[in-house]
Amino acid sequence: MPKILSQEDERNILEKGSDDQRAELAARADARPEVLYYLAEDKAPKVRKLIAANPSTPMQAAEKLSDDEDDEVRAELARKIGRLVPGLKRGERNALREKAIKLLETLAEDQLPKIRAVVAEEIKSSDNVPKEIVDKLARDVADIVCGPILQYSPLLNDDDLREIIAAGASQTALQSIASRTTVSEEVADDLVATLDIPAITALLTNANAQIREDTLDQIIDQAESVEDLHKPLAMRPQLSIRAMKRIAGFVASALVHAMMEQNDLPEDQAEELLERVRERLSSERLGEGDEAKLARAAQDYYQRSMLTDDFVIEQIEANRRELLLQCLSVMADIPAATVRQIIQSKSGRAVTALAWRAGLKMRTAYELQTRFALVPKAQLLHPKDGTKYPIDDNELDWHLSYFVEQA
Repeated sequence: MPKILSQEDERNILEKGSDDQRAELAARADARPEVLYYLAEDKAPKVRKLIAANPSTPMQAAEKLSDDEDDEVRAELARKIGRLVPGLKRGERNALREKAIKLLETLAEDQLPKIRAVVAEEIKSSDNVPKEIVDKLARDVADIVCGPILQYSPLLNDDDLREIIAAGASQTALQSIASRTTVSEEVADDLVATLDIPAITALLTNANAQIREDTLDQIIDQAESVEDLHKPLAMRPQLSIRAMKRIAGFVASALVHAMMEQNDLPEDQAEELLERVRERLSSERLGEGDEAKLARAAQDYYQRSMLTDDFVIEQIEANRRELLLQCLSVMADIPAATVRQIIQSKSGRAVTALAWRAGLKMRTAYELQTRFALVPKAQLLHPKDGTKYPIDDNELDWHLSYFVEQA
């Protein structure tokens, strides 16, 4: 097809051209408006789709396509109009804006959720679209439609959001609200009151969400029996020391350590928190039958060569304390009771010596100190040059022998 088309060229394509030739014409920005208008009723869906996407297509032709039988055509039109309307200032090219808005309203009410979702995605961050359209999309029953609007639209205020929550929003809708750039205390209160775990998780991980202290207390009460809330709660920025003490009462030791690191606690407060966790962990003992079962599992893992550094880190992260204790016993060839004493000793050197005897890397030894044994900061033994044990084998053996000889 030539770079410049004459009217005769266009007429020939319309009358005798193939589907591909008409499609190429439909995509041209220099095609005459009446040509594009004519192609809006072309028999080939791919031609109408290109007409829907063409920025030169006149509004009258676009209106024809708003109820096209092919959903891909309507989706392409929704994408174009959704991008067009936010860029049209009020009072500027007023007739065009009014027609575009009317078309947007039609597409926002399309019977197919995927068409409405295209509109929602295109206008989700705009403050220059009619509030009525945003309100309608925000209350849509389809998550793919309401989700982007609820999460991003600057036109929704707290009253809108609280009304939507009160009306019984879906789980996805609640998560979208909880993930907004800013969430007020009032909206946060309403989200927590739903008891929806994914929504509360999204709220906790949203650093810009404002959560009252008493609302956080409600979450902590709920989280004690809901493990899915442990990590987002422990990693919530700027927790009070009071909240951290409560959280430390039930989350995994690795999470307590991460919580302390994030909040950069003074040493005395950190030790108070760690002591609280040590007391809890020391009281959490398994029955003899369960302990024997884990000991057998540890032996099985050892025989299958599964007891590696990665395996140890995985058990720390999963809070499988008793299984890891039995595994360390097998790896170091030390009685489980002695391993337990070492873990509870608060001695970074002793825990490091245990890791050394178990054949683990120094980086793993550090993880055992901090996230498993909860060694006080002042007693931690740090890797040398990032990866090496900082003391020699003789000294490591000496620190271990103190516990082994007492067994």
